[in-house]
Amino acid sequence: MKKLIVNANIILETEILKNASLLFDDEIKKIAPYNLEVGAGTEIIDAKGAYLSSGLIDTHIHGGGGFDTMDASAEALEKISIVLAEHGVTSFLPTTMTMAREQIHSALENIRQAKKQGLSGAQVLGTHVEGPFISPDYIGAQNSENLIKPDLELLQDYYDIVEIVTMAPEVDGALELIKELKENNITASAGHSAATYEEFQEAYQAGMNHFTHLYNAMTGLHHRKPGLVGAAFDSDSTVELIVDLIHHHQAVDRFTIQAKGVDKIILVSDGMEATGLEDGEYELGGQKVIVKAGAARLESGVLAGSVLTLDQAVRNLMEITEISIPEIFKMVSLNPAKKLGLDHKLGKIKAGYQADLVLFDRNFEVEKTIIKGQEFNG
Repeated sequence: MKKLIVNANIILETEILKNASLLFDDEIKKIAPYNLEVGAGTEIIDAKGAYLSSGLIDTHIHGGGGFDTMDASAEALEKISIVLAEHGVTSFLPTTMTMAREQIHSALENIRQAKKQGLSGAQVLGTHVEGPFISPDYIGAQNSENLIKPDLELLQDYYDIVEIVTMAPEVDGALELIKELKENNITASAGHSAATYEEFQEAYQAGMNHFTHLYNAMTGLHHRKPGLVGAAFDSDSTVELIVDLIHHHQAVDRFTIQAKGVDKIILVSDGMEATGLEDGEYELGGQKVIVKAGAARLESGVLAGSVLTLDQAVRNLMEITEISIPEIFKMVSLNPAKKLGLDHKLGKIKAGYQADLVLFDRNFEVEKTIIKGQEFNG
């Protein structure tokens, strides 16, 4: 059954169509800068001036609603998908942690099944593997007991679902793994790393072209030692940015976008199991996490992911920058779709694209999430 959204402000790549309409079923059929007329049998959705965007895509998300990707259960991914859809996310990469080999494999198998069978909310596009090939010096909220050197066999049986691997490029064996990942169209991302600027350049030549939660858990920028942050600015690599106004100062968010350019920024949540819930005690990768005043930290005080949602990241950028609305939405839709090689069907409001859509009110709170043409009802 076809559906028609009318009286919407449709957010395109470079402009907003005012009082426009969009016809769709599981795909977008037609967009018009006026109210289309359709025959009987088409469901009409009156947006009443709401903003219509392409579905948001979260490429770094550990959990939500009290569940974690590493729970390796169908229930966990189902609940996470529902929490995400409530916040306008239509697809995501469940993200694993540095845990025992068997636990990682169980989580990956569970993700494979969820991608195959589908979920009630946001849909699984694959997985982001964060660790265990990382540095003990920049461990962050990962568990150092489960660190291992880059191992070509750990992920080989799961290349059909692995999309991103966060790793430290300076660790012995990293370059060989980066080359193999590139051969299999998998993104190698620098993160949780003590790498120098020069070590990243070598990894870049091998195929590494992305940075996990830029600034956090990596060597910082110094005028004589540029580190990984300097390498990020001095390359055409894409970078993740957690705009929760906790992981870094808002001025850092502004100059990062200015320096890298809108097209190279991917907003992520790095959300953990407390996402969508109240302050309290939770877990991440088997470690106790205390969530207080919107910040998730280990008992040591180290940040442990976030409770950010991508719709809140959008609102935060609107508050702290003067970037246009289409540019902000690029960073949560088209840019991640491009990184995953899916920008031929996701990340845009365009005829022929999958009908993953979000209606936002004038304050950019989510009113309605539509996934593959079907309205999400929680």
